[in-house]
Amino acid sequence: MAPRNPDQARAFEVLAAIDLRGGRVVRLLRGDFDRETVYGDDPVAVARRFVADGARWLHVVDLDWARDPAARQADAVRAIVAGVGEWARVEVAGGLRDEESAAAMLAAGAARIVVGTAALRDPTFARHLVDRHGPDRVAVALDVREGRAVGHGWLPGSPGIPVEDAMAAAAAAGVETFEVTAIDRDGALTGPDLELLGRAVALGRGAVIASAGIATTDDLRAVRALGCTGAIVGRALYEGRFTIGAALEALRA
Repeated sequence: MAPRNPDQARAFEVLAAIDLRGGRVVRLLRGDFDRETVYGDDPVAVARRFVADGARWLHVVDLDWARDPAARQADAVRAIVAGVGEWARVEVAGGLRDEESAAAMLAAGAARIVVGTAALRDPTFARHLVDRHGPDRVAVALDVREGRAVGHGWLPGSPGIPVEDAMAAAAAAGVETFEVTAIDRDGALTGPDLELLGRAVALGRGAVIASAGIATTDDLRAVRALGCTGAIVGRALYEGRFTIGAALEALRA
């Protein structure tokens, strides 16, 4: 593994997703905890495989903490950051709903934190994080169901708010990076929601990273063509649809 190149932070970002549940690497289908597939028992080993294949960004999600504040997997997250920090940047998501926990992940070496529920509920939370850590180290997750951004671990019944309003409020708080997920496509390998992503990009509120549905390298090229600055890829990598190396080569081509 070669040390990471700082200039790559300005390129289209391909972020390999590592979702943690009970210490294992898993993927959920459409956020449903009852539809889980386990892909590994050693998250650090998974992270290192991605980095060895060329990944320069990892998207690490603590699924347990996102759903239950008492079920934090901070040690596993820190182990990943420590295991690949020389070669790749790690962003951390899931359960970051107070300034102390967010700051702790950044202090542990995370390059960026991703906040969702707390930022939707109170945009001043995002403002405090941006003021304290800088806009390049804070992203807001817009997890979208039927046109509305929801939080709370995507549990059914969350009313959410219109995605345009959520994005505007976060941008007004100083947020410059948004990760937009179409919940109905997450883990489904059905292709990204180009209409949703196109709307988000057209708002001009900040950089948009695409999430959910990526199944082919053509999907990566499609979201880049829309104006997205990156894409989070999960199940397609674990199922062997393509590799990080193949994705980077396709984007270069």
